[in-house]
Amino acid sequence: MPNFVAITQDRLAESVTAAVIDRTGHTVIAVDGADAADPVALARRFADSLRDAGRGADVVALHDFVRPASLRLEFGRDDEMSYRTAWFDYAALRREVLDALRDDDRWLPALWNERDDRSARTPIRHARPGTVLVVAGPMLLGRDLDFDLTVRLDMSEAALRRRTPDSEHWTIEPLLRYRRENPVTADFSVRWDHPDRPALLDSPRGENRR
Repeated sequence: MPNFVAITQDRLAESVTAAVIDRTGHTVIAVDGADAADPVALARRFADSLRDAGRGADVVALHDFVRPASLRLEFGRDDEMSYRTAWFDYAALRREVLDALRDDDRWLPALWNERDDRSARTPIRHARPGTVLVVAGPMLLGRDLDFDLTVRLDMSEAALRRRTPDSEHWTIEPLLRYRRENPVTADFSVRWDHPDRPALLDSPRGENRR
């Protein structure tokens, strides 16, 4: 049986920082979690911890890399298949963030404004040596994205239903199906049913499978 141990969010941030602080070159961390888990908030905590340790760090939200509404909503606003396969532009995330950072020392913080359904028009940022980007959002792992470190926030169906707004409950089944179909081993697997009382999988971390 997997063994989980209690951990605070601050201690988790310290552990993630310790895992990457001595890396040379740029580093990209994934925080995979449903919107109900608020992975962006945790990513910001990681970035703060990294900056306190002397590394340049920033956060990229997957919701800033959605596809235009004409593609996302082609089969209706609550189409489960579209949410899993056509909602987020993972290819653009790879091209404009991961590859751009490593190949050209730059990255695009946001591609598309989801609320206004138009280009985000965000200027490209140039990376300092050793920049760490923390990419946060749902269904990130298992997408052939080359992350250096991965954190997965796992929530039970009951917790998802409790913490997801009623208007977004249609996303729960595709999220659960994604998890069933992508049993990816993360470097840090965290039970996140109660974010104020997370629990970390306490076992040797296996090879990071993307």
